[in-house]
Amino acid sequence: MHERWQTLLNQAVDLRRELHQTPELAWEEQSTTARIRQELDAAAITWRACTDTGTLATLAGQATGEHIALRGDIDGLPIQEQLDVAWKSNTPQRMHACGHDGHTAALLATARWLKQHEEHLPGPVTLVFQPAEEGGHGAREMVAAGALTGINTIYGWHNWPAIEYGQAVCPDGAVMAGNGTFVIELQGRGGHASQPELCRDPLLAASAINVSMQQIVARRLPPQSAAVVSITSIDGHSAPTVIRDQVTMEGSIRLADMADLELINDLITHTAESVASTYGVSASVIHVPRYQPTRNHPGPAAIMRNALAAEFGTQWQAPARTPIMASEDFSYYLEALPGAFALIGAQQAGDHTEPCHSPRYSFNDSLLARVVRIYSRLAGLSEEYIQNSMH
Repeated sequence: MHERWQTLLNQAVDLRRELHQTPELAWEEQSTTARIRQELDAAAITWRACTDTGTLATLAGQATGEHIALRGDIDGLPIQEQLDVAWKSNTPQRMHACGHDGHTAALLATARWLKQHEEHLPGPVTLVFQPAEEGGHGAREMVAAGALTGINTIYGWHNWPAIEYGQAVCPDGAVMAGNGTFVIELQGRGGHASQPELCRDPLLAASAINVSMQQIVARRLPPQSAAVVSITSIDGHSAPTVIRDQVTMEGSIRLADMADLELINDLITHTAESVASTYGVSASVIHVPRYQPTRNHPGPAAIMRNALAAEFGTQWQAPARTPIMASEDFSYYLEALPGAFALIGAQQAGDHTEPCHSPRYSFNDSLLARVVRIYSRLAGLSEEYIQNSMH
């Protein structure tokens, strides 16, 4: 039994590194999805498509207990990888910089393990391989396509380099923030760098807007409000002697309470327009809503905390403040039915410290075994059975 477990883990690491070499962006995950379905076929696990690149697989479909779902996201990011590893991405400007390759490998390993022990599952277990988490609203589309039909509770997780390996967070209520993005188009009057008096410089206006934006959270929101407003891009490239006509700014909003979103959006628009006008530049602002806060339901969160404690011991709870200000489209599932989401620490012995979305991010493969055991507990395998078969 232990040899079978070790073989499964070795396969999971190999698959994770294979997937890392072929990252695909949201809604483009054709080869990733084909590989997932190939693995499910090899394990004799029945699956069905849900959305173009989403996949659902159900085990113990005739069991009479509670029907749970376990989720793994599958898409990568438009980032040029800077790690020098044997399994480095083979595709320019594409990288699994958030660990979704690890999430996918962990869910496939869970699928294979639960299939081998299907007769011990008290209720059905659906494995949700979800596309387009990175801004593509994949969970929303999976829900709309019926992914949660017949399911009572759903669980998910995300690796988190800012948390020590062996610790996690899984609170009642908000575990991750809601978010939105915005685009500011600045229109000025270009010309020669030697004649600034004849120009209206949108790049100068953008610089002032960037500084002024930092006052929105600091001075316009109550200090009890957890929020972030970040300018993440200023596109004002020009020649050394040319002041250009237009500049585009982009940014991100993170907030714990979506009731603050309208106020923040209004302040962003007002700040951009009023600051731009002092430089003789016009500003237009487009706001793009993204994800709601990811809010755990108390009952399922307690169950998941028990699974985490069984895996990591009594000191498993990380001293991290929640909500974490990153966002997750797992929120769509938790708006539709009860469930819980955990952030599980990846930082180990000074390694795996680069944050998600960094070009130097590295997934901690040691998490694979831990997550398979956590998911197996959530699926209903007994602690005694897990200890006897998976250690």
